[in-house]
Amino acid sequence: MNQQELTLLNLGDNLDNLSNLDPRGYGVCRILYPAARKATGSPLSVNAATKLCDTVRENDLVYILTGFVLLPFKKAEMDGIVSSVLLARSLVLAFGAKPVIICPQENVEAVRALAAVVGLHLYDSIDELKKYPISMAVIPFTKDSSEAEECAKNIISKGLPSAVISIEAPGANCVGKYHNATGLDVTELEAKMDILFEKLQSMGVLNIAIGDLGNEIGMGAISEQIERYIPYAAKGECNCGCEGGIAVRTAADNIITATVSDWGCYAMIAAIAYLKRDIDILHTAEMEADAMVTAARSGMIDMYGWLVPAIDGFGKTMNMSIVNLMRECVSYAMKLEKTCETWFDKVIDKGFYGE
Repeated sequence: MNQQELTLLNLGDNLDNLSNLDPRGYGVCRILYPAARKATGSPLSVNAATKLCDTVRENDLVYILTGFVLLPFKKAEMDGIVSSVLLARSLVLAFGAKPVIICPQENVEAVRALAAVVGLHLYDSIDELKKYPISMAVIPFTKDSSEAEECAKNIISKGLPSAVISIEAPGANCVGKYHNATGLDVTELEAKMDILFEKLQSMGVLNIAIGDLGNEIGMGAISEQIERYIPYAAKGECNCGCEGGIAVRTAADNIITATVSDWGCYAMIAAIAYLKRDIDILHTAEMEADAMVTAARSGMIDMYGWLVPAIDGFGKTMNMSIVNLMRECVSYAMKLEKTCETWFDKVIDKGFYGE
């Protein structure tokens, strides 16, 4: 092991730990993370970031799937949409990529407002997006199961992406039903974006899925852990009578689990910032606060239904703190690289990190 490898390992652990901070204390993130880490074989944030850096090139399309519609309000939640637009900004800065946010119609207004917060031009089609720099696109995805296959084909026909990233997007279980966190059937409310994800995965596209419970696209990669330890996840445990449980069928090749899906996305962005040696790829705490306020004013609700700037119950202060700490971790890892070189050598020589 060399200094760069040790830094990446420990920075990745720092970012993963921050994204799995558990202020609520109910421990779901502690259940998901060990299985995700075992499946990935390295820090989740660094694994995903490294693969994006190895894959995405200038003008490449990157599809970002997000948007979970919640009962009883039938409005989209804030988790997922905030980080998706901030990720779009980061992909433009890091790679000159062409990000396309694919979401339910309920999220489109928020995406339009958030694009202005992150400084990107927004277009309604992939054809337009291809023409202009510093841009992103938003495309609504159907909720009709009978139309999902055709909708996916139409999107792909406009351009095959180099990567697809799902963030807090609902996925169907083994019998084709979509569930909320309490095991209720929300199939009619949700866009069937997992059809697009699975199609791209079968075509060999780099795929990354971010979730915080087990009912999100891609979390089938750790289905055994989810079904065993997450409430309502096992077959027959959901509250809708489908006998399938909330655990999803779609198993992503790369997963990130976190206390809040947005935090998992921020950890990935922070790792990209380190790999690209550009701290500005990760947004500031101030931009985080602006994005949260804008999303709330655009109709996105907190997990508990409030139209306030909060994500899964966590307000601006907590989210800004997470972003600040991630930025500091990346900043120190870069600026002390030369200063600590000798100390790295001595630690590595002791052999702990080679065992």
